[in-house]
Amino acid sequence: MFKENYSKIFQGSFIITNRIISELENNNISPLIKNEIESGRLAGFGVVDSHPISVYVFKDEIEKANNILAQLGIHLIS
Repeated sequence: MFKENYSKIFQGSFIITNRIISELENNNISPLIKNEIESGRLAGFGVVDSHPISVYVFKDEIEKANNILAQLGIHLIS
């Protein structure tokens, strides 16, 4: 059900991800965040990944999210 409703729009660092989240929320888009570092830390494991944070949006919001990312100079990954 998750993959049917959401699409990943970005994967990257904590700083850039927070900027994207802020802009999406300012435009009435509620992103879903998957943070591999925090998940691994809470489970007691280390994560070795250069892009551990992923941002997802509802599939019907992809076009609006893409326009927001383009204004930030970031390209949609999907």
